[in-house]
Amino acid sequence: MIVGLTGRMASGKGTVAHYLVELGFQFFSLSDEIRLELRTKNMPESRENLTLTGNELRAAWGPAVLADRVIAKLEAGRPVVIDSIRNPAEVLALRAHHADFRLWYIDAHPQIRFERLKSRGRVGDVQTAQQFQEQEERELHNADPTTQQLLATEQLADRRITNNADEMTLKKAVVMALNDDFGAETFEQRNPS
Repeated sequence: MIVGLTGRMASGKGTVAHYLVELGFQFFSLSDEIRLELRTKNMPESRENLTLTGNELRAAWGPAVLADRVIAKLEAGRPVVIDSIRNPAEVLALRAHHADFRLWYIDAHPQIRFERLKSRGRVGDVQTAQQFQEQEERELHNADPTTQQLLATEQLADRRITNNADEMTLKKAVVMALNDDFGAETFEQRNPS
C-alpha cells in the first residue's frame, strides 16, 4: 500500500507522514529528490530553489520525473508514504505503478497554516501574510504541465483530511483513513505521545 500526500503549505503533510512512519511506513519525499539535486549543484535549500529546481527537472525529464525516481526506490511488501506530491503527472505515475496507491489531500484553514508556517521557522518560508498568499497562488495555478500544479493535484485526491484541530485529532483521522482505504482491521491507533 502506498499513501501519497498533497496539500498546501503548512497543512500538516509532514505530521501525517511522521505518524505513518511511526505506524511502520517507509518514508519518501519528492522534495527530497529535489534536495539531492540542489546539493549536487551546491545551491542553498530554499522554497524558491526547491520550486525552481523541481520545475527544471520536470521540464528536462518529464512531469513525473520525481515520482519515477521514488518508484525506483520502493521495496515490495512494505507500506509506503510519499510526501510532497505537487503535479498531476506524479499522481498518475504512482497510480500506474501501484493499484493500492491512495492520494490524501491534507487541508487546513489558511490562517492556521500561516501561523504554523511562521512558528516552524523553516529556511525559505515566507514571513508575511502577503508573501504567503503570493506563494500559494504561484503553487496553485499554473498551466505549464512541468511545474507545480497543486490545485489540479488536489482534485485527484482520493481523500481529504482536514487538519484544523490538534495533533491527536489528526492522528485519529489518519487511522480512520487507513482503515477505510486499506481495510477495517489493518491499523489500530497507537497511543501517541
